[in-house]
Amino acid sequence: MRQFHASAVERRQHYTDQFTSHPMEAGWAAEALFFLIVEEVEGTASSVSAQVEISADGINWIPEGTVFSPITQPGHYFVRVSHFGNWLRVNGQVNGPDARAKLSVHLHLKS
Repeated sequence: MRQFHASAVERRQHYTDQFTSHPMEAGWAAEALFFLIVEEVEGTASSVSAQVEISADGINWIPEGTVFSPITQPGHYFVRVSHFGNWLRVNGQVNGPDARAKLSVHLHLKS
């Protein structure tokens, strides 16, 4: 039987600059789905950019290579990740001179 775990890593947080999700240990899983649920994107020419990061120790982080397409409006977005070792998180940036975003990060893991 396959194992599955769903986690709301960040829930309805307001961001105006750089953000990182809480790290999750996921070494048992074969695949991961990160969801960004964007409720608000406000400000002139505002956007949200985000990428998946991996870590060997849960402290030092490097880009994994998977990147969300630029987000300019509310909606549900996701990326798929595999071959990630043990630690996963999302690192993002709210872009624009007076930009503000409200979003949630969810992680689904499956073996």
